[in-house]
Amino acid sequence: MLPRPALTDYLPHRTLLRLLAVLLVVIAPHLWRLPWWEGAAVVSLVVWRGLASSRQWGLPPRFLKLMLAIAAFIGVYSVFGRVTGQNAGIALLVLMLALKLTEMRSRRDVMVVVFLMYFLLATHFLYSQEMWTIAYLFMSVIAITSVLVDVHHPGEPLPLRTSLRLGGRLILHSLPLMVLFFVLFPRIPGPIWGLPADAGPTRSGLSDSMTPGDISSLILSSEIAFRVRFEGAPPPKKLLYWRGPVFREFNGRSWNQSTQDLMDRTWPVAELSGEPTRYEITLEPMRNRWLFALDLPDPRQLPMQSRIDRMATVVVDAPVIERRLIRWASFTSYVLEPELRPRDRERDTRLPPGSNPRATALAQSWRTQGMGDAQIVDAALTMFREQPFYYTLEPPRLGTHSADEFIFDTRRGFCEHYSSAFAVLMRAAGVPTRVVTGYQGMEANAYGGYYLVRQSDAHAWNEVWLEGRGWVRVDPTSMIPPSRIESSALEAMAGNEARDRLGSLERAKYLLEARWDWANARWNEWVLGYGPEMQKEFLSRFGIERQRQMLLVLTAGITLALLLVGWVAIRRAIPPRVTERALLLWRAAAKRLAKSGYVQRPDEGPRDFVDRVVSREPGLFEPLHTVLDAYLRLRYSGEQSPTLEHEFAAAVKRIRRV
Repeated sequence: MLPRPALTDYLPHRTLLRLLAVLLVVIAPHLWRLPWWEGAAVVSLVVWRGLASSRQWGLPPRFLKLMLAIAAFIGVYSVFGRVTGQNAGIALLVLMLALKLTEMRSRRDVMVVVFLMYFLLATHFLYSQEMWTIAYLFMSVIAITSVLVDVHHPGEPLPLRTSLRLGGRLILHSLPLMVLFFVLFPRIPGPIWGLPADAGPTRSGLSDSMTPGDISSLILSSEIAFRVRFEGAPPPKKLLYWRGPVFREFNGRSWNQSTQDLMDRTWPVAELSGEPTRYEITLEPMRNRWLFALDLPDPRQLPMQSRIDRMATVVVDAPVIERRLIRWASFTSYVLEPELRPRDRERDTRLPPGSNPRATALAQSWRTQGMGDAQIVDAALTMFREQPFYYTLEPPRLGTHSADEFIFDTRRGFCEHYSSAFAVLMRAAGVPTRVVTGYQGMEANAYGGYYLVRQSDAHAWNEVWLEGRGWVRVDPTSMIPPSRIESSALEAMAGNEARDRLGSLERAKYLLEARWDWANARWNEWVLGYGPEMQKEFLSRFGIERQRQMLLVLTAGITLALLLVGWVAIRRAIPPRVTERALLLWRAAAKRLAKSGYVQRPDEGPRDFVDRVVSREPGLFEPLHTVLDAYLRLRYSGEQSPTLEHEFAAAVKRIRRV
């Protein structure tokens, strides 16, 4: 048995240039996440390696390569404080891959670089799993595989188009097995593409505290917070309050969650009435520990690994770091805590000593006038509605007594300014009050039958406790009439109404974005959301309900795929018979003639066909008769002659379009 030929040390220049180009394509998305000096170093190494090959420069000595590797470790550590973890690890991998170019001199080295590129390509999933990422990765895999084809092709590299076609064909052949693994392989609960200590950048969203100015920074963000799909008609717009964190601790400027509330695991007392609104939310990963639900979520039907706290906020055990599909049932008609505990009343009327004296005096004057709690609420709302308060995205900066300065001096603010000032007034008057943050409203998608809630829908409102009514939602921001909403804020709030007035070009752009979001939503639901529950539900339709059945089907599928691959390999390993090769070459010649209008008739033999063509095209006499003679000898006489086959093929190539 002959020994298997080893990879030679000869690396064609054209193969190297293709590898360098593909390497830049693979690294490119990471360059935006890396320090500027690392991106410059990587690009410089790639350019240098291309020049070194074309100009026959020598490779660096071992000592210099060692110094470069040490410098790479030091550089990554100085930026990230470590060399492990997601961001630091990928930064180091990119540098090491680029440094590998300084010692790449053989096809074996190319193989190492190629497989490192496959691995580096997979790390893009740690940052994005959108459809465009999948398309980019699919094309990149084809490009890397085309380099692999070049590496294993003897002699000079194939034409680029041929390499890409062969690489694409190999990937397409692997797709059925990939789909089989995706559908049948047992799903792992939780995010696969994430690292606990370093799981990617934080997204914009609501925080665990509220200071005037925080939410206004979100109003211009078009990022999607979550998507909503209702079972039936959605609730009226006035009820579309998506409840998030609730704040009851006030330090004179900021509102925070109470540590005691975070530890309290008792459910709030709620009297629910009417039929629940059923819907599902696809929540984007915002890396916080609460979920958003339509006010008020049913405490008896909560998602897995979640609970409802005393403030009626649904909290989860771990931060939401992956896209999550949640099914909800909410009651829009309810009485929350009909009876208020004395300690809760004391906490929800507490203000820091000496804080906001002017607002405190105003609220206490309402109480001394004999107003009840509900009347005091109405007095504050009337003040916001009738006095010159303005809604703006660019409010003046407030000092220590933020409520005083807002109510009596600036009178310009965003929702958090109004909710904070309103809460101070209510507490100063002895009305239990707290601040609720979340989202308000939603936007219909024109194609998908679902709704979008964006970060620009972030909102803050209040809840006051009234005797016999429990906690009642109050939105002081809604008291501001449209005439006192500044243009920048009005444009940001316009939403669907503004789209009705769009021109044709702008509306076409909006519809295109709606279609793209619909496609992304389906991708998120059917592919990224294909977890253990969805897999179980999908396979049960085919009678596969147990894990053992799933593994049996998976094993059978893999076996069938391997048998198919083996059959194809054997078919290709056995050369076709001489007569089959002759027939293929004759068909190639007939195909070339057909492009010039000469088509062989069904009742016309090879000799008659050649005579007819030569009678009209004398210049084809020599190649056509060579083709005819070789075809007849190989096809019918059974002659075994490699030389004759070569002449046959050469004559076919000499047949040019007339």
